[in-house]
Amino acid sequence: MQEQLQKYIPPKALSQISELLQHENLVVKIKQERKTRHGDYRRLPNGKHEITINSNLNSYRFLITLIHEVAHLEAFKTYGRAIKPHGKEWKHTFQHLMLPFLNPEIFPVELLPLLARHFKNPKASSDTDANLSLALKQFDEPNDKTYIFEVPVGSVFKTYNGKIFQMGNKRVKRFECIEVKTGRIYLFNPNAEVELIK
Repeated sequence: MQEQLQKYIPPKALSQISELLQHENLVVKIKQERKTRHGDYRRLPNGKHEITINSNLNSYRFLITLIHEVAHLEAFKTYGRAIKPHGKEWKHTFQHLMLPFLNPEIFPVELLPLLARHFKNPKASSDTDANLSLALKQFDEPNDKTYIFEVPVGSVFKTYNGKIFQMGNKRVKRFECIEVKTGRIYLFNPNAEVELIK
């Protein structure tokens, strides 16, 4: 498994990750990009555990996602089935597992304060932490996408699923956008990536 993961995670994290993944009934699979998630964890009917991670993530997001999913496995083993997927037991487990990785040998120094803040109370997805998500995206491969917060009011844009929206005003944290076809209002996080049409 170490060979499989070495091209996806920061080199200095490899030995720690190898230790973390030493479960006889654990399978880690690298998947093609899924738009709705970075990774997931499942307990299989045969008693084995499966973690899947998207192959297109930059090494820092890949590492965070992998530890996020391992935390589901560890929380399940420690607390049983009755816990909420992203409840306090999972949060505590995720914080505990992530702590040894939060150092400048693994993450760039500019990410560490954002990571420290995020892991005081980790969310179900690092994407809901706009500051951390934007900071992590600077390490992605270049693409032709624009962040929602950069889109001028009144401009038209397309999302990954082909829906077309017109940009509206910012609410407290999210941006109000109108789907052109239906007139329905949707709220977008500031770090959502879209494709400008005009």
